[in-house]
Amino acid sequence: MERSRTNPDAYSSTAQWSLVVQRVSQHSVEVWVGTLFPTLKKPERARVCLITKNGKVRTRVIRKWQRPFTGMKQRFFAMVTFRGLGAGNEYRLEFGRRIEAEPRAGIRRRWQRLRSGTFRTLPSRVPEKGRDAFTIALGSCFYNHRDGGRAAASYKALYERGSNTVRPDVTVLAGDQIYLDIGFDSLSLIEEEIRERVADDYALHWQALGSMLSRGGTWMLPDDHEYWNDYPFTDSLLPTLLALKLPHVRNSWTRAASDGVKNVQRSPVVESFTLGDDLSVCLADLRSYRSEHKFLPEAPFKTLLEWAGRRACPGILVIPQPLIVEQNTVERNLRGYGTQYARLLKALGSVSHDVVVLSGDVHFGRIASVPIGTKGARLVEIISSPMSNLTGLNGLATSVATDRPNRFPDDPTASVLGWQSRKVNYYKNEGARGRFFVSSRKGRWLSAYPRDRTREHIMTVSFCRRAVGIEVTANAWLLRQRTQVGNMPVRSFTRPFRTILK
Repeated sequence: MERSRTNPDAYSSTAQWSLVVQRVSQHSVEVWVGTLFPTLKKPERARVCLITKNGKVRTRVIRKWQRPFTGMKQRFFAMVTFRGLGAGNEYRLEFGRRIEAEPRAGIRRRWQRLRSGTFRTLPSRVPEKGRDAFTIALGSCFYNHRDGGRAAASYKALYERGSNTVRPDVTVLAGDQIYLDIGFDSLSLIEEEIRERVADDYALHWQALGSMLSRGGTWMLPDDHEYWNDYPFTDSLLPTLLALKLPHVRNSWTRAASDGVKNVQRSPVVESFTLGDDLSVCLADLRSYRSEHKFLPEAPFKTLLEWAGRRACPGILVIPQPLIVEQNTVERNLRGYGTQYARLLKALGSVSHDVVVLSGDVHFGRIASVPIGTKGARLVEIISSPMSNLTGLNGLATSVATDRPNRFPDDPTASVLGWQSRKVNYYKNEGARGRFFVSSRKGRWLSAYPRDRTREHIMTVSFCRRAVGIEVTANAWLLRQRTQVGNMPVRSFTRPFRTILK
């Protein structure tokens, strides 16, 4: 229970409501408000207030609600946009509803705060070193079963008490922030039950991540578990997915999962923004639109190639699966799409500016780099996975970081590109023990975690401007270990990773 800043008489007990700060720019913010739980009713009157640091309040009244999932009478949301904001400024948000007078219950007419949030607009350019930094928090693969709110609590501590050089400005969740295909209840053959299962999973996962989603702008990209393992293919032998071989089950599941990606996560297909002339950022959904031979249809793929090949500054490419990989013959990764994979690498290597790839999916955290193209550019790849490990039988799907592949690209791809295959730099942690691999834990049979696994973490990737180039600094934060002083998440790396982008 907590008092509202805009109305000190209004209290809240609001665990099933959500406020999610989604896209931010230098001058605007998009806010998702509503509920994914089926038990709440639409308020007759609701609003979102934006509050500046000096206490000025701007209000948007919600006049129309939308349904996140087709065919469901409950669960609803609204998108609220504020424009005309200042670059690099901090703001607070409050989502509330009107409660009318009930004299016999002793309730007078008032506004009740349901959820609150905070964010900072994008800076007009990358901050100078020593003054501040532009920081992206990167995470993927969140399973709420044994998380117990620890991921969101650790993120909240980092956001509220971290230094200016590590406090996130925005967050990128790079896939599998929900697991729709876990559990034998996914075997239902009834369309309504399939929709309810998908919606219930979103409600529980978003509730668990609430303190993260309400702090700073958040972009979400889907990977396969927003749909099902190795989506869109159904040749898996996993018993929980056998029902997908029935067309009506597969179609119902696809429609419900697509509603979640479109209306809840609001994932972009290909979307980009810039920080002045210093840094260009692109996010691409390379999962939702896959076919047998392509990970993107040709029109959005052309947009992605144009961004990659026309950059006049260092770039950040956010995708749900890594590029520095060996081909996976069990589940399809990007290397399995040979033609588009090579075309994307060619575009990234056609300019002289470096590119940082932010990704997830693989259940380990790792930093590596390799020269690409013929103009002196580098690909620096930062992988962050998982935020919360799977448990039980599903806990067999774990991994730890390795120094494979040894060279990149592989010989067939290098031959197509006309490039020389180069040795991948997995770095030494500046003389300290180990590489920039997130630490792991031993598994124990008959426990919730039967196999060795990478520790639950997120990474922060910070950018600042130097006299020449952009300095990037990366830290990995262990979400289930906290410091004794400050109660902050513990760092996994002995020293932060640093390099200069040109």
